[in-house]
Amino acid sequence: MTEARRVYTGRQRVTPSEAFVETLVAQGVTDVFGIVGSAYMDAHDLFPLAGIRFISTAHEQNAAHMADGYARATGRHGVCIAQNGPGVTNFVTAIAAAYWAHSPVVAITPESGSLTAGLGGFQETEQLPIFSKITKWQTHVNSPSRIAELTGRAFHYALHERGPTQVNIPRDYFYGEIETEIPRPFPVQRGAGDSAAIKRAAKLLAAAKFPVIVAGGGVGSAGALAELTALAEHLTAPVVNSYLHNDTFPASHELAAGPLGYQGSQAAMKLIAQADVVLALGSRLGPFGTLPQYGLDYWPKNARIIQVDADFRVIGLVKPVEVGIHGDAKAAAAAIYGELRSVHGERPRNEARIAAIRAARAAWQQELDSLRGANEAGRVDPRRALAELAKARPKNAMVATDIGNVCSVSNSYLQFEEPNSFFAAMAFGNCGYAYPTAIGAKVGRPERPSIAYVGDGAWGMSLAEVLTCVRENIPAIAVVFDNGQWGAEKRNQIDYFDSRFLGTDLANPNFAEVAKAMGGHGITVEHEDQVGSALQEAIASNRPTVINLRLTQALGDPFRRDAFKPPRRLLDKYAAYSAGA
Repeated sequence: MTEARRVYTGRQRVTPSEAFVETLVAQGVTDVFGIVGSAYMDAHDLFPLAGIRFISTAHEQNAAHMADGYARATGRHGVCIAQNGPGVTNFVTAIAAAYWAHSPVVAITPESGSLTAGLGGFQETEQLPIFSKITKWQTHVNSPSRIAELTGRAFHYALHERGPTQVNIPRDYFYGEIETEIPRPFPVQRGAGDSAAIKRAAKLLAAAKFPVIVAGGGVGSAGALAELTALAEHLTAPVVNSYLHNDTFPASHELAAGPLGYQGSQAAMKLIAQADVVLALGSRLGPFGTLPQYGLDYWPKNARIIQVDADFRVIGLVKPVEVGIHGDAKAAAAAIYGELRSVHGERPRNEARIAAIRAARAAWQQELDSLRGANEAGRVDPRRALAELAKARPKNAMVATDIGNVCSVSNSYLQFEEPNSFFAAMAFGNCGYAYPTAIGAKVGRPERPSIAYVGDGAWGMSLAEVLTCVRENIPAIAVVFDNGQWGAEKRNQIDYFDSRFLGTDLANPNFAEVAKAMGGHGITVEHEDQVGSALQEAIASNRPTVINLRLTQALGDPFRRDAFKPPRRLLDKYAAYSAGA
């Protein structure tokens, strides 16, 4: 293995396939997700000799989700590859999800042969346009001699621009002989941002009566937790997590208030509502993290906002800012902290603010407990099930959540102590995201439990990957919320369409038994006191496990009240139908 991972230096006479694979080796790639295809089989044949594990999946979309989960869990590149044409087009949904998650995924997209391009041959399509809006950078290898150069550049941009890139390679370009040099990765460190902006930010925070810090996803990707903690403690500032980034600040810290956004923490919302200065650290302040929830229009209208982000395009995009800092979250937090201490001096702990945070958290916990519904015969109330899962989950566990009503409600119950632990579909919000993402995270961090929360509707899109986990011995866990419905859409039908349920009722098998038939481990849960022990059993088994968690059909608040209007019907037959005639 040591010889296989040897990095070649200087110009070498190699085949393009060797140049491509050695570029992966130079970038530290040890795992690739995909489905084998003839378009790249010459390079694929070299993977084992190069020390690269090829994880064969059931579907290409899930391969790209796995690459996303791998990247988010490790901070390294996630790599996916597929057959040209239909295999590559299956990547699209997952690459879009990775784009909104800022994941350094590299999609390798072999293409039809260069000499038949445009003739409408077998499995041919234009593969660059369909990814053009959901990648940070794309390249088409226009000569076999450039395969190493352009592949290396895609890895460089994916990591440093925090997003997916695409390498498009005509299938005949893997063959022949070339003379090339294998490119080496090199780090490019981001700075703290403009020094004048740092000074203005520190001055604003020093004078603030009630500063609040929004910890965004950039805190995790930049490794900025220590710097954020020091800054928050210096200011005695409440720290709220941006939407679906519950892992950016330890939930047990006395300054932690929980997540903003849909089904987030009322404590976080009520505290940020009092802010006169908000420091958004590594956050684009996306709309779903600032919309009203629980009847609370909590975003502080008159607060002055300091926004720090590595992507200058998002600064001031959603909310007007007083100070914009184009910089690294880690470096910027350290610089602001240093400026506060050196210029504005040490500050005593604000005990009144600590007490306010403690009281807000206690009130929210009491409110959360009151929202629990009643269990039914053989079925558990969703909130009760989520609370039991939260109690049983190990502190080092990673959790991926799908889109859907119960998965969304889980946002109120998911607390973490370390970054890179929580993976959601983010703004793209696609179904079928959680399980393959949890699989990729488990491959990247095998020492940590990896759990997917999945609704029974979305589970239909990813359950085939149980076969992958069994075959590849990946002990990822799926908790399937079996309530017999597409809950998020049924909630809309209840609220806006007089409970006319069209396409939202499901008739499910016992998914635990299906998992057993696939060679995995399956557990059926029908009572509240079984929930925690089922999760513990799944983790202890160290096997691919599906927990079929039977839930009542109780639903949380709808996701997008702002996106609906009462329906209008003008034609007689539709008006009568809507009136219940």
